[in-house]
Amino acid sequence: MALNRVAYAVAFGLVVLALLALAIDPAIADPIGLWLDKDGTTIRVQACGQALCGAIVALNPPNDPATGKPWTDKNNSDRALRERPLIGMPVFLAMQPDGPNRWSGQLYDSDRGTTVTGHLIELSGETLRVEGCLLVLCGGENLTRIGK
Repeated sequence: MALNRVAYAVAFGLVVLALLALAIDPAIADPIGLWLDKDGTTIRVQACGQALCGAIVALNPPNDPATGKPWTDKNNSDRALRERPLIGMPVFLAMQPDGPNRWSGQLYDSDRGTTVTGHLIELSGETLRVEGCLLVLCGGENLTRIGK
């Protein structure tokens, strides 16, 4: 008799979980589109096979105040790459699904000129959290959706 109650409880729990999964906002788990960071950089997130990738499509201001010219990858640890433009620069690399509304892969940090392990976490249809770690130092920021 007790076994039947456990079986019914498990079955009920599975039904509840299935119904909750169907009730999830369809805007969530679709980070494809245009996102704005706190510094005014616009990043386009798109599908790259089964993964997500993202590249810089606009900067604000569009020119580096130090040179008056378009921004370059001037902080890259590889001197040979420091003159390449930031517009078009991939910053989310091979982000693979890693749970509900979460992707893991590599992030390029143009402020430091380094690639780090990181995550994208869609908090809502309008907010995408970017988190990265370099050794034991971790940080992140939220991006705001500005278009599809």
